[in-house]
Amino acid sequence: MDRRDLLRAAATGAVACTLSRPTVAQPSATARILRFVPHANLANLDPIWSTQLISRTHGFLVYDTLYGTDADLRAHPQMAEGHTLEEGGTVCTVALREGLRFHDGEPVLARDCVASLQRWMRRSPVGQTLGERLDALEAPDDRRLVFRLKRPFPHLITALGSVASPVPFIMAERHARTDPFRQVTEVVGSGPFRFRPDEFVTGSLVVYERNSTYVPAPPGAATSLTAGPKVTHLDRVEWRILPDAATAAAALQAGEVDWYESPSPEVAERLRRHPALRVERVDRLPYLGLLRFNHLHAPFDDARARRALLPAVAQADFMTAIVGSDPGMWRDGAGVFPPGTPYASDAGLAPLKGTRDLGEAKRLLREAGYDGRPVRLIGTTEGLGAAAATQVAADLFRRLGLNLDLVVSDTASWIRRRTSREPLERGGWSAFCTVTPGFEMADPASHAALRGNGLAAWPGWPTSPRIEALREAWLEAPDTLEQERVARQMQDAAMEDLPFVPLGAYWQNTALRRDLVGRVSGFPIFWGIRRT
Repeated sequence: MDRRDLLRAAATGAVACTLSRPTVAQPSATARILRFVPHANLANLDPIWSTQLISRTHGFLVYDTLYGTDADLRAHPQMAEGHTLEEGGTVCTVALREGLRFHDGEPVLARDCVASLQRWMRRSPVGQTLGERLDALEAPDDRRLVFRLKRPFPHLITALGSVASPVPFIMAERHARTDPFRQVTEVVGSGPFRFRPDEFVTGSLVVYERNSTYVPAPPGAATSLTAGPKVTHLDRVEWRILPDAATAAAALQAGEVDWYESPSPEVAERLRRHPALRVERVDRLPYLGLLRFNHLHAPFDDARARRALLPAVAQADFMTAIVGSDPGMWRDGAGVFPPGTPYASDAGLAPLKGTRDLGEAKRLLREAGYDGRPVRLIGTTEGLGAAAATQVAADLFRRLGLNLDLVVSDTASWIRRRTSREPLERGGWSAFCTVTPGFEMADPASHAALRGNGLAAWPGWPTSPRIEALREAWLEAPDTLEQERVARQMQDAAMEDLPFVPLGAYWQNTALRRDLVGRVSGFPIFWGIRRT
């Protein structure tokens, strides 16, 4: 699919908006305010209820975690002072640092952490695994959490520092007792910034102020991803919701905003030429694109129908639609683990390689019994990766002869819709495209899209006893070599059962003013960064 065709309508709108651009308020003279343009509107304030990347970014400003994870995916104490193992590794005691307080002044107690982790374990893939291995999670006093395990679980501390959505953020007990399938609406954390509800205007403005009582973790690990001391140099962070790319780019060039999270390739190239700006990769690991199926309803409840698409899927088409034709910005031949991560391999990927054959895909669809019933592809109009991938998938579905019903909406509506398990006639869906940072899918423990545990799985709800058994084998593997062997088997099984189709991997650019230094790589992180 030609990228120019995909972006023609957007370009027309961009020109119109450039000719009559709404005014963005000029920044204050102070150097301690940062104005940021996120990739989507922040519509969901609860980062446990929502798996949106924008909600996770919001969560890391406001909340904190017991452990942080560095860029090499190693866990380090954050709110925790440390931990001890006893009784052959079946009892793990985590001690909290002294002096931790929530934004309302209340102390952070072990029982807050227990309630928060119990809520998180209902929603997170790695949290679910931890919950299955627990006999009890207790708070014997205000500063100690005790995990009583059925058997040793070497991945426990790594799980407590997970960066994959939903993240094990610590909330006040009164909020953490909320049903995890209902949103918490009051935002009170203990993290480096406070959310300002009085200034929040959904679709327009989100404001955070520095938490003056926050005490960063002591030096030990270098500040990397979510590990190490979270030292804040900003008094105020303002998110300006500017969905139009031309408006956001013009505001950055004019100095009305300081940081534009995800400019398109065309916009990034223009911004790169501006002397006051720099464009760089947001993270060293790529994002992975995926086409997710609804396994509960026809036609994709049949693995044959899912596999029928493989001869026609060209990862290069999806990647060039997202980031352009520069081969340095994307990779095809990607599997279920992103390139550059420990378990990436070519296992089971033969159906995605070689000459693409639309006729073969149509033949396989007929053999799978596809009878012309509607296929509803749902997508978002926000966010560069998911929106572009959705349009390529829609074009592919039409060329395959699927009876396509394309429904696109804002991200919040898309997220709500994809949680529906109803059939199409009652508002359900058949497939969607999304993109996920590489560090979220780097191993089988945190890889939400790779679970095969039915109704407990991420939306799409695949059931694959084989994938689940291999995941368990990976968790119990005695060494790295065995983990690598099992991960290859998992990819083989995934390409057969097909919980999703890998669409390729790409590096996302971000653009910011040159006087901003100290940005922590990974995703939009607001500690460490400062203005020179």
